[in-house]
Amino acid sequence: MSTPIVTLSTIAPRLLSVTAGVLVTLGLTVSLGVSGASGAWAADADGIAGAPSAGGGVDQSRSRFSYQVEPGQTLQDEYLVENTGTTVQAVTVYATDAFNADDGSFALLEGAATPADAGTWIAFDNGTNRIQVTLDPGTRQVLPFTVTVPADATPGDHAGGVIVSALSPAGQVTVDRRVGIRLYVRVKGPLQPGLTISSIESSYQPSVNPFSGETTLKMSLTNNGNVSLSADTVSQVRGLFGIPLSGLVDQEISEMLPGSSRTVSIVIPGVGAWVYLNPHVSLAATVDEDALAAGVLPTGARNSDLFVVPWAFLLLVLVGGGTWLIVRFSRKRDATMAAAWIEYTEAEARRKAREEAPAEFASR
Repeated sequence: MSTPIVTLSTIAPRLLSVTAGVLVTLGLTVSLGVSGASGAWAADADGIAGAPSAGGGVDQSRSRFSYQVEPGQTLQDEYLVENTGTTVQAVTVYATDAFNADDGSFALLEGAATPADAGTWIAFDNGTNRIQVTLDPGTRQVLPFTVTVPADATPGDHAGGVIVSALSPAGQVTVDRRVGIRLYVRVKGPLQPGLTISSIESSYQPSVNPFSGETTLKMSLTNNGNVSLSADTVSQVRGLFGIPLSGLVDQEISEMLPGSSRTVSIVIPGVGAWVYLNPHVSLAATVDEDALAAGVLPTGARNSDLFVVPWAFLLLVLVGGGTWLIVRFSRKRDATMAAAWIEYTEAEARRKAREEAPAEFASR
């Protein structure tokens, strides 16, 4: 039986070490994507780090590999790998393609997967997109590589990553520690930034308080252009004649690579059950601060019609109306009984008066 491999992955914009201070269970696969971190897990004997390089050291001016090239162009660059642990490590450095994971995060193909795009444009000194090096504890090595863009490469953004991977045994499993640096290659040509809301639907969750329900917007986003884009969204629920029925809800959409799709849910609180609801969302595309400019960015807006039965309000009306009817009936009944009692006492008084009247006349 082959030894299970547990993958501990980190995608980092700058020099980032990965070490093993985790408990691993047989057959468990762990995939962690962290962006903007300065370290991961506790330090121990096995630790690796990687970063863009310049002049034999870490290039502090870059958070990613980012190029703007002509079709067919070739350029040179460097990647620095470091053994931050206390044991000798044999590591593999390789380039691969990127994709958006189910949760929308930036992810890289597993080591066994074969890239088909930007990951194939990288070649190290051995002529391939994969190279193995052995590092003593605390040592670094700069690995030059070549980026060769095919002459027929399509214009726009092509995303991938450069990964350093270290395999080490941990009981009955092998742990694969990976550090990935993002790779963006923008091929010159017509740029077509496109981010659309392809569909939208809404639902309503009532509350005990009829004026404090929640509206959930579920929208499908598609990057149908050739530029990697993020987005800012603003959502609100409106009623008849566009009257606002909620506050504004801001939500950021993380970067979507060209051709990717994603379903996003937005919850808008504090919405009353006003029978007719018109949830509305507007979108403005953005690019990461480290990304290349992409010209005029798209915007968009969609809305959805939603009809809700104000059950809580109707229940309150029913309870209130029932209470009012009970009180009114009780008062009317009490008034009738009081009138009957008065009538009865007056009749009794007249009857006693008639009975006593002859006796008085007789005594005279």
